[in-house]
Amino acid sequence: MSVPLLDLRRQYAPLKKQFLAAFEEIADSQALILGPRTEAFERAVAEYCGVPHAVGCASGTDAQLMLLMALGVGPGDVVVTTPYTFFATAGCVARLGATPVFVDIDPATFNIDVAKLADTLNRTANVKAIIPVHLFGQCADLAAILALGKTHGVPVLEDAAQALGARHPLGHAGTLGEAGWFSFYPTKNLGAFGDAGMVVCHDGALAAKLRALRNHGMEPRYFHPMIGGNFRIDAIQSAVLHIKLPHLDTWSAGRRDRAAFYRREIERAGLLAHLALPVESWPGGELRHIYNQFIVRTPRRDDLRAHLTARGIGTEIYYPLPLHQQECFAHLGYKAGDFPESERAAAETLALPIFPELTEAEQNEVVEGLRSFFA
Repeated sequence: MSVPLLDLRRQYAPLKKQFLAAFEEIADSQALILGPRTEAFERAVAEYCGVPHAVGCASGTDAQLMLLMALGVGPGDVVVTTPYTFFATAGCVARLGATPVFVDIDPATFNIDVAKLADTLNRTANVKAIIPVHLFGQCADLAAILALGKTHGVPVLEDAAQALGARHPLGHAGTLGEAGWFSFYPTKNLGAFGDAGMVVCHDGALAAKLRALRNHGMEPRYFHPMIGGNFRIDAIQSAVLHIKLPHLDTWSAGRRDRAAFYRREIERAGLLAHLALPVESWPGGELRHIYNQFIVRTPRRDDLRAHLTARGIGTEIYYPLPLHQQECFAHLGYKAGDFPESERAAAETLALPIFPELTEAEQNEVVEGLRSFFA
């Protein structure tokens, strides 16, 4: 049988009537941008995360961009982050004229290597922020990273774009640093019907500044004490996400169940000599890893992907070229070999299908596809 990497129609069907009712109400009201639907969703996310402030916006990228703007990141500043992540993590830094400085990843978790981060901070001037990425739905080592931030007097901004609902022993992803942000791109554990994002924080003054920045820096109306942008979230996206939010933990638990199935059946098939499976940094608690992606790695990644594709099994590569090797960042002066773990992950990792509605039969088909390749 064919197995999709993701099938959002299965999530949509049980909630269809709620979505359509919300769409009709919004259409009748013609309150289309921000407004009561957005305010209600923001309150719900703030309550879910245990923070006082949540500011919705048009995408995860816009969430990061307006947060960096609010903190005054600009030319001459350095922001330290990882090269093994989605482009926006460093792209937003560069858009503001600041310089992204990269730190290699831990090969087991794919998150920023704390020892290497410490070394980089010790020898880098003008650091304005540290951005750990909670990649694939698992928190980075926040206790150590927050300690480094405190030592160097640098705020920690959490890229939790893939990690709404993930927990660290210290608390929710996105809520432990100065601020954090989420993406609601449709493939995320909590996905919109298009693009949307959100910043969460504890500081009321920062939240107020973010609300102004998302609306061209306007406060009050038609007065602009600062330059912002059009980062507003639509009422429809707010409504969709508010309807979905109560189901988030159940869906994430479903992903964890399917991750456990993969572990059990891949081991039973004798494939652990050929495939490295995801590592859970914070075992012993529910939703510590929410498996936005289930990532395996093998030096034979490209051949394996071709084999699975031929069997009708969907896969994806996140990410085939680390950011320090992207053409647009050539001016930073990095070269191949500078971040070997990121480069190796880019060459060896493969995402397998994982979503709450994935059936056992489909997962068995994936495992059989893996077994038949390595047999």
